Formats: sequence, structure tokens, C-alpha cells
Amino acid sequence: MTTLVPSAQQSPNQWFPGQWNQGPFQQPWPFGPLLFADLPLSGPAAGGNTVMLVGLGLGGATQVLFGTTPATISGGDPLGFTLTVVAPPGTGTVLVTVVTPSGTSNPVPYTYSVGTGAPTAASILPNQGPTTGGTPFVIVGTNLTGGTVTFGGNAATVLATTPLAIIGLVPPHAAGNVPVVVTTPSGTATVPGGFTYLAPPPPPPVVTGTVTPNTSVAAGGGTFTIVGTNLTGATVTFGATPATITTNTGTTITGTIPAGTAGTTVPVLVTTPGGTAFAGTLTYLAPPVVTVTVTPLSGPAIGGTPFTIVGTNLSGATVTFGGNAATITTNTGTTITGTTPAGTAATTVPVVVTTAGGSVSGGAYTYV
Repeated sequence: MTTLVPSAQQSPNQWFPGQWNQGPFQQPWPFGPLLFADLPLSGPAAGGNTVMLVGLGLGGATQVLFGTTPATISGGDPLGFTLTVVAPPGTGTVLVTVVTPSGTSNPVPYTYSVGTGAPTAASILPNQGPTTGGTPFVIVGTNLTGGTVTFGGNAATVLATTPLAIIGLVPPHAAGNVPVVVTTPSGTATVPGGFTYLAPPPPPPVVTGTVTPNTSVAAGGGTFTIVGTNLTGATVTFGATPATITTNTGTTITGTIPAGTAGTTVPVLVTTPGGTAFAGTLTYLAPPVVTVTVTPLSGPAIGGTPFTIVGTNLSGATVTFGGNAATITTNTGTTITGTTPAGTAATTVPVVVTTAGGSVSGGAYTYV
């Protein structure tokens, strides 16, 4: 193979008659331009859209023709692989050619969309999505080729257009309903109903400590506390009964325990706009019941007399004689034994049995 080397007196222009210059690059191209494709392959009849031509030797182009109509050359890469033009108006399918100092390229087809009227937009799917945007959408209508779309004034990312549809990605926007406007070189159209941005749902409540206390008298009225996060705006129910909220810092709730049924255990639920959380259970204690009052009925004022009281729900009970605490020896929940405290001779005092569920009379006792 013979290698041709230009002499020192020859310039690249003389050696490669198809050379072109652009910026810092000097690319000799000894052949006529080759055109591979035009992107996109179609556009609106009104023109005005950007078309990128891909090929070889496109640098230094002097003219681009869409059929016989020249386009506006807006740019190109330094190596002559691409050329960007603004399409002129036209109809039907035309042949695109590029003219450079090296010659005229081969043609590639370009189709002008049917329909040159103003765009119409019939609907958008979906018509709602998150405020963060990114939701894929499709707008259906007519004369939509080359259209751009705004959601409440924010530009959407358009992925593809046809005469009958636009496909793209919804931009971010604040919550609420916003107008969706399609714009083409022939006019604008507003999508009926617009697009509704949905605020992100509030976080669900989290209970990190179950309700305290977890027992109550049937009449309720005690103060409860629940600790957690995301508790703002919460309501609290004991079983099916709502409690009265006193304070709510978002991390701590205090309130008043509602009345309930003695002897039952109910779930405690915390409900916010973000959901419902389980906060443990609360047991309504049954009040003590005395079926056999204190025996014996009397004893010396010095105290120390053994006594017995019989009943139900007596677990954890204390016993007082005239306000003085007795000493409990045994408590089975149904039978209490103990010794009387000291008292005043010749007096009769009330005997009271008290548990977490309430107080009940255990009869009367006489000091002799």
C-alpha cells in the first residue's frame, strides 16, 4: 500500500479538499457528507422545532434543506458527527440533505405531522400524584406534536410527543390542584380538571411506653400518661370510650381515664391522622365485697385481737379500725386475717376494707 504524505508546501486544504474548520479543531474529510438519521423523525407542520442530524463530515455545513426549504443551522459538534437545525414549516414527508464544501449528503426522510391547528387536550392520566413529582403522565388530545407541558407553571419533562399524545414526567409542586397547559407552535390548550398534587401522608404514631397506670377504678377519673413520637393531634380510647386529653406535646400525652366496667381489661389505642397505635391495656378493678363482716365484733382497747373478714376481690386490701390501720396476717383474696390496732375503750368504730378497686364497709368493732 502506498502512503500519501503531503509535502511541506501543501496545506491540509490542498491535500483534503473536503476539510472544514470549527473552533480549535481542523478535521479533514476527503469525502462528501454522509447523513445517517434525523432526530426526531417528525415534527409539527409549523416547524420551529429542533432537529439533530447525525452522520459523518457534517462540519462546515453551508445549508440544510428540508425538501427544497432551507432550515436554520443552530449548532454542531467540532468533529462533524452531529448538526443541530431548526426545522422550517412544511407538509407531508420531505427529504433532508446537508450541503458542505465537500458536496451534498444522501437524503433522509422527515415527516411533518398531520394537522396544523391549535392543540387540544382532552385528558391526563393519572390526574393526581405526590408533591415530589416524577409521576409518569400521558396527555391525550390532538395536534400535540412538539408540545411542552407545564403543571401550575412548572415545566414537565416531556419524553415523547405524537399528534395524539404527550408522554412525560410530572414536575414537583406544592399540594393542591393546578392547571396543566400544553403549548405547541400553533397555540396552547388546558387539560380539563388539571392535576392534583397530594400532600405526603403524616407519619403513623409510635408508642414507646404503654399507658400508665394500667389499672383504674371503674369510675375512672385518674390521670394517664402515654409516651411516644408523632402523637400530635392524637385521640385516645379506652376500649370504645374516648378519654379526655389534657396535654399533648407530640411525644407525651396526658389525660383523664374514662369510666369503664369493673373487672374488665380494655385496649388503649392512640389515633392520629397518620394511623393508630396500640398503647397497651388498662384493667378496671372490681371493688371489694365483704360477705362476712369483722369477727369478733369487740375486743380490748389495747388491740392485738385476732380478726377475720370474708368476701371477694380482697387482694391487696388494707383494713382500718376507726381510721387506724390493722396488721394484716393473711389475705387470700377472699379471706383476710389480722390483729386489731389499739383503740379507745367503750367506743364503737367503723371497719373499712380498701383495695385498688375501692373501699367497702367491713362492719363495726367495739373496744371494751
